[in-house]
Amino acid sequence: MKKFTMGLLVLSMLSAGSLSAAPDSVLGNWRTENGKSVVSIYKCGANYCGNIVSLAEPNYPANDAKGMGGKPKIDRNNPDPQYQTRPIIGMFLLWGFVPDGDNAWKNGQIYDPESGKVYSCKMTMTNASTLEVRGFVGVSFLGRTSTWTR
Repeated sequence: MKKFTMGLLVLSMLSAGSLSAAPDSVLGNWRTENGKSVVSIYKCGANYCGNIVSLAEPNYPANDAKGMGGKPKIDRNNPDPQYQTRPIIGMFLLWGFVPDGDNAWKNGQIYDPESGKVYSCKMTMTNASTLEVRGFVGVSFLGRTSTWTR
């Protein structure tokens, strides 16, 4: 009986440990759906955040309409002029996410450097190498989902 009780105790401790580690399964580098960038997701205090660590095309094309050909891409679509010269690589892109059950995170925000807009966001891992990122305005069904891969 003691062996059974001890085995049950060990099993319950292992199960509790695996559940507490589940929120961190999102940590790491993720390639966006269109392959334009790689985003690193990491812990920032009690929340989860992310920044752009690389771009498939880090510089503007030679024929850039705004005369920036060959220069590193910047946040030029941001509505706030003070941010329009910050580089895209290294940019803070995701913030405020909290765990929401198994392999899901909610209450986050995502910045879209192409539009200069911030959206509410939630994330769901469908498997160890696939992350669904849903940006939306107001309610989740009024949004768009992008699938990122490790």
